Amino acid sequence: MSFTELNLAPEILRAIADQGYTDPTPIQTQAIPRILEGRDIMGAAQTGTGKTASFTLPMLNLLQSGANTSASPARHPIRTLILVPTRELAIQVHESVKTYGKYLPLRYAAVYGGVDMEPQARELRAGVEILVATPGRLLDHVQQKAINLSKVEILILDEADRMLDMGFLPDIKRILALLPSQRQSLMFSATFSDEIKKLAGKLLREPVLVEVAKRNTITELITHVVHPVVRERKRELLAHLIKSQDLKQVLVFARTKHGASRLAHQLERDHISAAAIHGDKTQPQRTEALTKFKQGEVRVLVATDVAARGLDIEELPHVVNFELPTNPEDYVHRIGRTGRAGTRGDAVSLVCEDEAELLKGIEKLLKFKLESKVVPGFEPETPVAQGEAATSHGRIDHRSDQSTEKKSAGSQPRGLQPRKLEQANSVMSLNGTKGKNARSSKEYAGSRKTGKLPEDPLFTQPYTPGTFSGESSDRTSAKSETSLPEKRFDYFAHKQQKKPVPALFMPPRSQSKQEQEG
Repeated sequence: MSFTELNLAPEILRAIADQGYTDPTPIQTQAIPRILEGRDIMGAAQTGTGKTASFTLPMLNLLQSGANTSASPARHPIRTLILVPTRELAIQVHESVKTYGKYLPLRYAAVYGGVDMEPQARELRAGVEILVATPGRLLDHVQQKAINLSKVEILILDEADRMLDMGFLPDIKRILALLPSQRQSLMFSATFSDEIKKLAGKLLREPVLVEVAKRNTITELITHVVHPVVRERKRELLAHLIKSQDLKQVLVFARTKHGASRLAHQLERDHISAAAIHGDKTQPQRTEALTKFKQGEVRVLVATDVAARGLDIEELPHVVNFELPTNPEDYVHRIGRTGRAGTRGDAVSLVCEDEAELLKGIEKLLKFKLESKVVPGFEPETPVAQGEAATSHGRIDHRSDQSTEKKSAGSQPRGLQPRKLEQANSVMSLNGTKGKNARSSKEYAGSRKTGKLPEDPLFTQPYTPGTFSGESSDRTSAKSETSLPEKRFDYFAHKQQKKPVPALFMPPRSQSKQEQEG
């Protein structure tokens, strides 16, 4: 099947031909006819299979009948709203709309955070038919009364699983309340969990599921490999792989913003050109880093998951998971940046011992085991080199010392370790005796076996003022056994008499033999 058989407008077919495309991808073949029929769609396809064009092309075709060249903003109301989770994806979708709609008299704009709102507001006031937006910035413009969504005919949620995640759901509900109830709704994503499908069923009207491949699957063009390594040597191993294999374009994923920035800085110290891209970077900074990476000026781009959805880099050869994602489905999105449009790619994961459960979750989702390959010299049992624990800020990382202590502790017999044993022996009871403390330890150890705790004199023996709990009332013996000042015992002597006070839980007095016989 060719694009000419999909009943698209000549202007759109011309734009497609300009890009050198002749045949649609499987997701485009199935989704475009259903969308042209006006049906609500749930589209699931692997990343890099033409998912964006599968909704952009029919959307432009539906809007072209009402397109006009009038200068009046009133003649250009927002007719299509495309919601995306990240700035990078907003830019990518906006470029797709611009590419395929360049021969149509339609206006389009993209609004997202990280840049000044005023230029966006001026463009919106001039009138646009197609708006690509992130939820947060869209609501900012709604609050400023720069947007009117009452004329929306088509709603598109791209990367719908993240859009409907609990973090975005409140914003989505606020936006849905501003839209007409009669509209066409489309949802597209590389992954769909059963929970997301259930929630989407409430938002869509009799949706049609378009699923070209099994859910949460990945393209067969990607080669997966796992390198086991201790956490403290991950950065060293990454630098080794890049230099030894002469990798030119590597996208590395870290779990946190701070970790991404720190890793990029450390790679620069290793004489590997690197840049970081994450949520704390301004949009100009993110755009500059991405541009340098695409042009080859930067060898490594370190990113967080916020950039995983929306990075469109042609023929990206290598993706490295410096840290495994906590959500297994994010693994699919991360490695989906490579192996796109029929090209081959490599997905490398550096996995330490405490990420074993995360790896199992990913393998369970993918339904196959990832190949594990130990790099010589970086075996998990290899100790961290001296000085390797120092961070880029000059602080010492004591985790390696702790791991060494744990290993040495493992060779000791079970029970108290030497340091703890020394502390235990140095502890003295209040009356200064070590023997009593040793007996208490034995009694407590025995109580753990029998399940019965030893008696505490505080609760089972009368208390005499001027003496410590558990002491004999004989002060002569107390003085001889302790080095505490004598005045400590006579502190209340002038105020009260030393009369025994009943214990808190005094055991019942046992009857004498005479009383029992009587």
